[in-house]
Amino acid sequence: MATMSSRDFNQDVGGAKRAALSEPVFITDRGTPTHVLMNFETFLRLTGDGQSIVDLLAMPEDVPLAPARLDIA
Repeated sequence: MATMSSRDFNQDVGGAKRAALSEPVFITDRGTPTHVLMNFETFLRLTGDGQSIVDLLAMPEDVPLAPARLDIA
């Protein structure tokens, strides 16, 4: 994977974006990796289709619900 300092990244954002088309790019701050730049297709592949767990568990909007009944005994 490619690595570039935050200073190099700030001076050549276009180069970082071009490098990220083929592989993730680590952005470092004082030699420590702090960020990763990757293309959007790679991001979607790593995270699924972009849906959150809330989206995946949400009920469809067209589910008919029966009216609530209160049974008093």
